[in-house]
Amino acid sequence: MKRSMSVAGAFYPAECGQIETMIAQFNSILDSALADSDVLSIRPRAIISPHAGYVYSGFTANIAHRVLANSNPKRVIVIGPSHRVYLRGVSGSFFDAYETPCGDLAIDREYLERLSTLFDISFVPEAHAEHSTETQMPFIKHYLPHTKVIELVYGDMDPVALAKMCEVILQDPANAIVISTDLSHYYPLKVAEQKDMHCLKAVHDLDVEELERGCEACGKIGVAAIILAARALGLKPRILDYRTSADASGDESAVVGYMSAAFVE
Repeated sequence: MKRSMSVAGAFYPAECGQIETMIAQFNSILDSALADSDVLSIRPRAIISPHAGYVYSGFTANIAHRVLANSNPKRVIVIGPSHRVYLRGVSGSFFDAYETPCGDLAIDREYLERLSTLFDISFVPEAHAEHSTETQMPFIKHYLPHTKVIELVYGDMDPVALAKMCEVILQDPANAIVISTDLSHYYPLKVAEQKDMHCLKAVHDLDVEELERGCEACGKIGVAAIILAARALGLKPRILDYRTSADASGDESAVVGYMSAAFVE
């Protein structure tokens, strides 16, 4: 059974060649902008990546996935919030493969089944038509074509419980985590930036309390979980990029915020 694409042609191109062209354009900008920086050589254990349309958030997501590839993980666990289905806890991708425009990614069913013996992971099939996780997969297919993936979609749950799962996942050096989130939605630019700075500060300082001072990330539970796991495991945060939809559209009246970050040993 395959996890079929549900937002190809909407959030990202349905044609592989178009995705490859976009990634090449993003990297051309990165290589020029960060020529004198060490950012592109870091080796993260986990990243935070946005999940809007690639036209808006693709650049921000790309830098996170590009540096994640430096770590060459055996498997990547992609964790994102459910936007369309009410869900309690976590649903796991109990499929055999994950479809992308550039070919399928293998799903590590065996590892997911082992993980589900330690944590309460259900299977709610309709929860997996989820863009927050799916938008990460073409990047993974590009940078880590032979890695195995697991998709975890969460709903109403305690971030401490998700943090414990992240800790266990990251205790295995073969694993990496992608936390998917966008930031504030549809505020004027200046208001959005003020709210989003609470999200960035929370990650930079590994301070979950800061999330409650104004951060309106749709994946705030996941962000809190990776902050708690990073603290427990001694990982250090690096903010990679921040921008809003206004950077692409020019419309500052109602914007969405995007952040990418990395957690390194």
